[in-house]
Amino acid sequence: MGKLNYPSNEILSPSKLQRKNYDHIILWMLANNESCEWSNFEQKPIEIPISTLSRHFTKLIFKGFIEKFARGQYKITPKGKKKFNELSKERKKERTLSYPPKIILKSGRNYSHWILWMVYNNGFCKRADFLEEPFSINQSSLSKSISSLIQKGFIINENKRYLITQSGKVEYSKILQQYDLDRQTILEEERKRIDEITIKTSQFFDKFKITDDHVKFRFLNNVLKLNYSKVKAILKDEEDFHKIILFISINHPDFYPDYLFFEDFSRYYTIKKRVLYFWVNEIVESDLYDLKFFKIEFSPDKYYYFHSDGKLEKILRAITEEHIATNKYLEKFGRSGSLNSIIDDILDEICETLFSNHLKESFREFLPRYIKYLAYKIEIKKELKETYDKLEGIIWQNMTDLMQSQNSEALETQYEDKIKEIDKEINLNPNNYELYNSKIRILLYFNQYNDVLMVLEKMMALFPEKEIDIMIKKAYTFKKDKNLEAGLEIIEELLEKYPKDNTLHNYKVYWLSYLGKKQEALKILRSLIENEPEKGIYHDTYGEILITFKEYEKAIEEFQKAIEINSDDWFIHQTYIKLGICYTALENIDLAVQNLKIGKKLTSKIISDFETKNKWLAIVDLFLAEIEEQRYLLISN
Repeated sequence: MGKLNYPSNEILSPSKLQRKNYDHIILWMLANNESCEWSNFEQKPIEIPISTLSRHFTKLIFKGFIEKFARGQYKITPKGKKKFNELSKERKKERTLSYPPKIILKSGRNYSHWILWMVYNNGFCKRADFLEEPFSINQSSLSKSISSLIQKGFIINENKRYLITQSGKVEYSKILQQYDLDRQTILEEERKRIDEITIKTSQFFDKFKITDDHVKFRFLNNVLKLNYSKVKAILKDEEDFHKIILFISINHPDFYPDYLFFEDFSRYYTIKKRVLYFWVNEIVESDLYDLKFFKIEFSPDKYYYFHSDGKLEKILRAITEEHIATNKYLEKFGRSGSLNSIIDDILDEICETLFSNHLKESFREFLPRYIKYLAYKIEIKKELKETYDKLEGIIWQNMTDLMQSQNSEALETQYEDKIKEIDKEINLNPNNYELYNSKIRILLYFNQYNDVLMVLEKMMALFPEKEIDIMIKKAYTFKKDKNLEAGLEIIEELLEKYPKDNTLHNYKVYWLSYLGKKQEALKILRSLIENEPEKGIYHDTYGEILITFKEYEKAIEEFQKAIEINSDDWFIHQTYIKLGICYTALENIDLAVQNLKIGKKLTSKIISDFETKNKWLAIVDLFLAEIEEQRYLLISN
């Protein structure tokens, strides 16, 4: 064999930011020499470790890129030459990266912001992109930041390339608001996001022949604010999510008297009525999204929807605030109206300018709740800096009293009725702990978080022996109010006082998972399992945390351990349902149905805590309905 040709040092010894590509080195040698011996790759200047060499040779032979034609002799195949050319082009091709503006780079070491900016604006990034200028993030910090973003679902790792997810795009959009970027930059970034979503929605419009521009606008406006990734774990089909948003968008007060009923919509757009009804209520009634929706009941089966900060709500708010302010000012001159008269004045104006007169009585029912909502928004303002803010606070501060002073039952909201009723019972039985719990549930349902905290303070004074239970409720209230850190602080303070209370450690696990701190959460759980192996609930919690991070196979193992240890414990009905959810995610339909039905049967037998019982029954019915629909579609096709 004559003198061998060897690759350049650039290929043999790449920079510290790049890894050696052994496939490329081997193929280079065989492409630039008639043949090579095994020993040529062990010796200088190649020096590939034997185990590495064996692994790569086996792979390249298996893929048909090289062949062994004699003992210890190898040559490249035509297919291998093609692969070699591809790898060579890849090396020569230099990616031109876009980098964040200086204001983002100079605003502290916000590594997660830098990473999101890069993966959003460059399509994908490799780890090495962050190790060099202008970032120069050290390996440890980079690993931590990337891991955190992956756990939160903002980026994914595909073949050592980091890509942004839909949730990541939403987060990226929020991050931009934190920087004093020029108007054009913000508009450009938002335009990119809108363009991307518009492509998807255009396909949706074409498929379902949606041509009304007003419907299109409302739909797009809603989709931009409602992130599918929040419900993706349960609602598997994004198209179904779009249908649900379409239902809300179509049934807007502007379109009165037109209306599409649940049944008609589900039949026309081929979505299960139960699924449609469940998710419309989740989006509109719960605090699933930050966007606040309002529901106008025209009749028991006919509702119109509109959201806060839209054109309609802004005008309604302006009119309502003007009438409230007018009443407050006139009060100073001895002229003040009742809530009845204020609402009449508002109705007269909005039914001339905003809504059909036929909706007048529906809005009469709605306005007391809406006024209370506006009053609550003013009440929770942290700072009243400007003169107008202070004036606004004065105008609204007594609105709740004004509302409660009305004797007309027609103006009393469901919330007020329930609170008055429970307060009467508490007055009669001031030492009944469960009555206070009932009041808290009502307040939480109506998002009255400040009132909840006040009740909890009172409970602490009356029932100091219930400290842990009360403080956990306080932490939960902060969670509902989207202040997870404050909730975690409460649990950590409790753990300082009661370090041996494993139930508190279990609560901490949940809070850590809410904050995306997977490894910390699982570390605590492993310790709990080791200390109390006879308690299946820790395995149940372990499985639940794994579901959060979409590790369904591992979650199944934990749920099965929980059932094996405590097959008749109080939480087992939930374990079976969660098992069913995992099998659904893994598309093992038979086991999914089997476990969901067991969970449903066990849940149906519960004779206490009906609120939780109904919640789990709703969840299991939703999954069973989804599976039934999928089976129907398979049969149909």
